[in-house]
Amino acid sequence: MSIFNQHSAELLILLFFIITYIFSVTEKLADWKGTVAYYTNHFKGTLLEKMMPLLLINILFFETITFLLLVIGSYFLAFENSLIVAKIGLELSALTLLIFLIGQRIAKDYTGAMNITVYFILNCIGIYLLT
Repeated sequence: MSIFNQHSAELLILLFFIITYIFSVTEKLADWKGTVAYYTNHFKGTLLEKMMPLLLINILFFETITFLLLVIGSYFLAFENSLIVAKIGLELSALTLLIFLIGQRIAKDYTGAMNITVYFILNCIGIYLLT
């Protein structure tokens, strides 16, 4: 017996990323000035420092679209047994994580890059399970 359908692992991975992205978007929007200041300082001395507000708007766009696709994909996976939207959501999530990885490497934040790797591995497992 399962509280989910035959896609328990996939749904739990989707739920993990839904929680991750909704908190990320909410935190950025709730303290926009603080977020811009934090990331401007984080990328101090790099080519990204002066572009931070524009870059954060782009990141918010990717995170929001990813979140929506994951929510819709979870619905279709749970109730319609359709994998495609969930898979597209996780694929966009992987691209978003790669953008984060590039940023952490530019900032020479190797610990941050390593942390993103853990999310990326789980993301790839989710894509694999949906394939």
